Amino acid sequence: MMRRTFNGVSRVLPPRLRHFSGEVTKDVSEGAASPQITEQASLYVHWPYCLRRCSYCNFNKYISKENNDHIMTKCLQRETETLLRLSQVSCITSVFFGGGTPSLAHPSIFAAILETVSRQVNLSHEAEVTLEVNPTPAGKSRLEDYCRAGVNRFSIGVQSLQDEDLKSLGRDHDSHEALQTIEEARRLCPGRVSVDVMFGRPKQTVESWETELSELLRVCDDHVSLYQLTLERGTQLFKQVECGAVTMPSEDVTAEMYQRARKTLHQHGFQQYEVSNFARHNSVSHHNISYWKGNQYIGVGPGAHGRFVPLGEGGVVREARTQTLEPDVWIREVRQRGHGTRRRLPLGHLELLEEVLVMGMRMTEGINHKHWEMFSPQNGLDEVFGESIVVQELLQSGQLILDDRGLRCSWEGLALLDSILPALLVELERQISPKASWGPL
Repeated sequence: MMRRTFNGVSRVLPPRLRHFSGEVTKDVSEGAASPQITEQASLYVHWPYCLRRCSYCNFNKYISKENNDHIMTKCLQRETETLLRLSQVSCITSVFFGGGTPSLAHPSIFAAILETVSRQVNLSHEAEVTLEVNPTPAGKSRLEDYCRAGVNRFSIGVQSLQDEDLKSLGRDHDSHEALQTIEEARRLCPGRVSVDVMFGRPKQTVESWETELSELLRVCDDHVSLYQLTLERGTQLFKQVECGAVTMPSEDVTAEMYQRARKTLHQHGFQQYEVSNFARHNSVSHHNISYWKGNQYIGVGPGAHGRFVPLGEGGVVREARTQTLEPDVWIREVRQRGHGTRRRLPLGHLELLEEVLVMGMRMTEGINHKHWEMFSPQNGLDEVFGESIVVQELLQSGQLILDDRGLRCSWEGLALLDSILPALLVELERQISPKASWGPL
């Protein structure tokens, strides 16, 4: 039976990382690390509020009882200033406004945050600035104002073009509104509009999925993200399935949906560059690529995660930082001490390589030798994985490729990533743990 590569409807954004939290440490030898490891970072800003909670969603989001946009804006600005100062990065390479539903926020909020970033560090006019958009009439009406505020890329949560499914999922838009939002976003940011669509929904069939995807491809821009719907404990959908009120497609059916989608997208000129992401005309998400390549990122807002070296405090290793979840508590902490960081965890060499491996193998290009050596100059890909019997079996089966380019999954292997990663992680731990050491970055 085909194993699925997807873990719920998670995106690879800081608060939604599902696997490991390994970090770049100063275990690399002097001169081995590129300066951009500590001088550059991407920025994720979390807007925690929604109008309602979707039936499948377990993300960090809240239904606001009152309008506190002014307070939230000031706190987001202050935490941005604090964490940029701690990181001492000189350049922010991309910004992603996620949530929650950030398209509920006034455009002036994002303009204020981007201005704060620009006062602290270099933020190029060409930097990718993405906003997640809920395709409602209200979201559509603000798109032009968001562009004026500095946003130059939209990620639109269409999820489905079936109105009955949208209603059962608890979405607050219909298919017509979604199509209108896509059209307006494409007018404003041609080539920089991503569409999120979900498969494996209740009662969905392979045939209905193919029809829906074909309809979407007639109107979408140059980027599509596919997310498999899986059950998350505590959600309304989980309870409905548990009591028998709702039935989900089988694993074999969802696996076939994924494979059909990959082929259909390829036929329409889309290249798969990551497990869930497809682009044509090189319209990739540069922000998400920075996560998959193990670069530094700073997480601002309730529940956001960050990964950076706190040079402003004399730090020498990257820390995994988690911000306080609850907005009201986070606001109080930011007012008191400039940030709402609840948890700081220095991370070691093995943890670093776990993240480089897990995140890098999500990409179709995998991990090249030069990139791996930037984090692990003493232990190359061939040395770590080349002699493993299990890895050799994966290579011989055609699921895995290890050659002069580096380590990556084949087209068939990428669909089986969840089955491949455990073997790679076991071998990594076996090879690295006895040799792990701490040192300056």
